[in-house]
Amino acid sequence: MSLNRAVNQPASAGAIVLIVCLTFFLSACTFGVPIGHQGGSGGSASNVPSNLPKSKSGNPSSYVVFGRRYYVMDSAHGFVQRGIASWYGTKFHGRKTSSGEVYNMHAMTAAHKTLPLPTYVRVENLSNGRSAVVKVNDRGPFVGDRIIDLSYAAAQKLGVAGPGTAEVEITVISANSASQPTQQAARPVVRAVPLKDNTAADVPLFIQMGSFGSEMNAHNLVRELEQANEKTATVSQLETSNGLFYRVRVGPLYDVDEANALVRRLNQKGFTSSRIVVQD
Repeated sequence: MSLNRAVNQPASAGAIVLIVCLTFFLSACTFGVPIGHQGGSGGSASNVPSNLPKSKSGNPSSYVVFGRRYYVMDSAHGFVQRGIASWYGTKFHGRKTSSGEVYNMHAMTAAHKTLPLPTYVRVENLSNGRSAVVKVNDRGPFVGDRIIDLSYAAAQKLGVAGPGTAEVEITVISANSASQPTQQAARPVVRAVPLKDNTAADVPLFIQMGSFGSEMNAHNLVRELEQANEKTATVSQLETSNGLFYRVRVGPLYDVDEANALVRRLNQKGFTSSRIVVQD
């Protein structure tokens, strides 16, 4: 049926009723993605909610995958990151994500290792300039140096589905910051690369919280960290020409991205003397 042709012809009373009913029906329909399975905003940040409550699952202070510990950020405010994006599709379609939501490969969602769940981010494909807004509701990817796993729909929109991976920049957004791209672009970019070019990818990093001449002081700091829900702090000894010192460290971590996230969280909890160090 041609709607243009119907408009140009005289309409009977019955036809008018039919057109009104048809218009109401079409306005209530959603095309492309079934109702109840929509996700993300497909490139627009206008409907991104502010002050998102954290999901009941998927937000531990830290977790371990394949023998490596990852530290979840308390806050994603101002977070910008550049690295490799990949995507996941039919194998996980219909399964629960880390946040408890069901993964829908046709929704605009993504997985990230350390961002709070959920978080909305704008992803830009640096090779073609395409961008899209996605909802981070899952954990991953845990392969190589990849920083984000896109849903199939998001990968298609960004031009990542074909090649499989692409270099991207991700920027955390909120309803309040969506209209201020220039301010976001001025923030420093976190790169998922080693501290030094000659540092092996599997050399662990640590956050050093302090070094003490007194073993009791070191263990007191460990207890304070445990009370703040930081469970991986340990005490190690270091023999120097000035005597024996007891170092308090949190870790291990395996890239600067994770280390930066942990330092920010520790600062928010009042531990402002933390610094990133390489295992010696």
